[in-house]
Amino acid sequence: MRIVLIGIPGAGKSTQGNLLSKQLDIPYLSTGHIFRTIAKEKTKLGRYVKETMNAGLLIPDDKVLQIVSEYLKRPEYRKGYILDGFPRTLKQAQEFKEKLDKVFYLKVPDKEALWRLAYRNSHLREDDTLEAIKKRIELFHKVTEPVLDYYDKKGLLVVIDGTKSIEEVNQEILKHLGKQLKGNEVKSWKRKKKAIIAIIGLPGAGKSTAADYFRKKGLPVISFSNVINKMIDEKGLEHTEEVHKKFRMGIREKYGMGALAVISKDEIRKALEKNPIVVIEGIRSWEEYEELKKSFPDVKIYILYIWADKEKRYERIKRRAYRGKLFGDERDRNEILSLNMGPTIAMADFIVKNNFSLQEFYDKLEEVYRQIYFSL
Repeated sequence: MRIVLIGIPGAGKSTQGNLLSKQLDIPYLSTGHIFRTIAKEKTKLGRYVKETMNAGLLIPDDKVLQIVSEYLKRPEYRKGYILDGFPRTLKQAQEFKEKLDKVFYLKVPDKEALWRLAYRNSHLREDDTLEAIKKRIELFHKVTEPVLDYYDKKGLLVVIDGTKSIEEVNQEILKHLGKQLKGNEVKSWKRKKKAIIAIIGLPGAGKSTAADYFRKKGLPVISFSNVINKMIDEKGLEHTEEVHKKFRMGIREKYGMGALAVISKDEIRKALEKNPIVVIEGIRSWEEYEELKKSFPDVKIYILYIWADKEKRYERIKRRAYRGKLFGDERDRNEILSLNMGPTIAMADFIVKNNFSLQEFYDKLEEVYRQIYFSL
């Protein structure tokens, strides 16, 4: 299902887009999200988008069409999407080749939208001054209103009274899509596949932070790292590399190099019974990955490698209250060589760099999550 949401700033597109995404199990995205994501990529297109946005210039129609069309070819959008902020001009609408199911115009008077943005929203964008909002609304009437006539003539346009409550607007949209709420859910399609996101990375790279991000999204997290930590804590021993190596090798002598996957199988299986995606924090050896594939042959396993500069990793570990001395070249070598982490890193499905801000790290993780979730 391919849906477009159109409306002046403050019409409620983002609210409805996120709500519909959860109900219909298709991704919601705005052109702003697309351009911000591409601007972070180290490509010729990424540099162009970043430089154009930083200069405060509008990206030309031809380039917008190219960017959006290419972006929507990604696997996570093959089942559909909810698009906000595009098409913004008549040319974009006329030349956009995707076959749309519905175009919803959330109609709200200018004064209502101004009131919502200026007085209701306590988390305003930096450019949400009263004058800036007025200019964006004027631009909509001048540039985007012809898009409404274009889709109306094609029989795709549905005008929704955006002044109604969030629930009423949502119900009206669903009705025009031939769907209705049953309880709090829309039964659109049942997810058939399941996935495991196996997080790997050297100490201090940000594996726990990544796991916490996915946990906040409602995904169950099973920590391989905590298995060894709990054993050492129960013995009342200090967390040194020598102690960790002794316990790591001891458990692998008993169960093999895939030890942590072996002893965590039941916990993983129970989590998969109730969830489409399960996260494993701290996978290391290639044998652990092979054990997961053998134990869960019908589950797609994605390796997510978190990378950070060595100096940054060590600095992060020093600030820890727990295991704050557990770092260094020897530990890195043991992780890569003794635990056979090298092949697992080399075969990673996703590589996320965690050298900068927490928000940028979260944005990259969101991209990974989006690709996996909407590809199942």
